[in-house]
Amino acid sequence: MELIIYLMIGAIAGFTAGLFGVGGGLIIVPILYIVFTQMHYDPSIIMHMALGTSLATIIVTSISSVSAHHKKGAVLWNVFRNLAPGLVLGAFLGAGIADYLSGQGLQLLIGFFAIWVAFKMFRGANTPVNPEHHLPSVPMQLVAGGGIGIASAIFGIGGGSLTVPYLNKHGVVMQKAVATSAACGLPIAIAGALGFMWFGKQANVMVPNTVGYVHIYAFLGISIMSFITAKFGAKVAHMLSPAMLKKCFSGLLTVVGSYFIYQGLSQFGLA
Repeated sequence: MELIIYLMIGAIAGFTAGLFGVGGGLIIVPILYIVFTQMHYDPSIIMHMALGTSLATIIVTSISSVSAHHKKGAVLWNVFRNLAPGLVLGAFLGAGIADYLSGQGLQLLIGFFAIWVAFKMFRGANTPVNPEHHLPSVPMQLVAGGGIGIASAIFGIGGGSLTVPYLNKHGVVMQKAVATSAACGLPIAIAGALGFMWFGKQANVMVPNTVGYVHIYAFLGISIMSFITAKFGAKVAHMLSPAMLKKCFSGLLTVVGSYFIYQGLSQFGLA
């Protein structure tokens, strides 16, 4: 039964990854939080395990999603190369920062972050990308990659919620921004997952079937299905208008953000 649950999570997360270029983390993290809570794991590490396991599964969803986008020629590989070093360093550092934060603190951070990004995306949903805007210098892209990597690891996501708006702001159309974001999710996921494994080992996590903060059974079940369904999400992304993608993206983020804010406040007795 446990494996079936993880397979179902993977099917939903994979489709979302391909559709929005978010790596599926915004779906995986809240669902894993609920599943791990029902399995009565230590409440102090449930959020950390959800984040670490989410990043591990994004390794697989990113490979599947970016392959579909690459076939359509939508991935800007030169931009990926500029961002990648910063993404790797930032993601590992972000895992270390998350290790020092409490579960409740992480929930509130993720919640408010998701709501903020949703507002930004929805506000600009009908605003066409200005092709006269260009990406900054390579060093500045490297710095941006570092910031995206840190935040993505803390939030257990593939970076789409930051990479997509960043690329849109600098003149990259939505479809290419989503495709390039999917590629950027791979170095974030690898470095972030390794970071959560390492810091979880140092914290002596005593949960069966885990390596640090990564739950192996959840990783396998989610990865199997997400690899299959991410390709379908990518195909749908190329059928929708940029404005529609932005509105759907912001709607998803609003739901996730509201959920985590409620959970975080309720544990402080404020909701």
